[in-house]
Amino acid sequence: MIRTKSFDEVLQKFREIEFHETFDIILAVANGGIIPAAILNQRLHTNIQLIKVSLRDANQKPLYDSPQLVSPIDFDFKDKTILLVEDRIKTGASVQFAIKQLQGAKLVKTFAVNGPADYSLYNEDCFKFPWLF
Repeated sequence: MIRTKSFDEVLQKFREIEFHETFDIILAVANGGIIPAAILNQRLHTNIQLIKVSLRDANQKPLYDSPQLVSPIDFDFKDKTILLVEDRIKTGASVQFAIKQLQGAKLVKTFAVNGPADYSLYNEDCFKFPWLF
């Protein structure tokens, strides 16, 4: 059974998570990472950028055999410490692809609302985001 977390429950987890680095950039994997990155921005007061990676459509059906960069990276990430933000990590394919695109960054740490990451709020098989209808 999927138990939907309330928005307040999830926000409390955002407030409680401890980061061990200071980040130069919060990098949202678009589109899923945008809302979590915005919430982290309110807490960390760190610049947000987007990396547009596509693997699946809106219904989670694969579009490609492997993740694709949808548009070029148009910001400077060389020698920067980056928090790469995704909403959900299942296989890690999109996040690993994004990390490969960031060669030259000083450090890349991952964040997921749900799933295995350097920093994550939950790691549950069935998870429904409170901001999705």
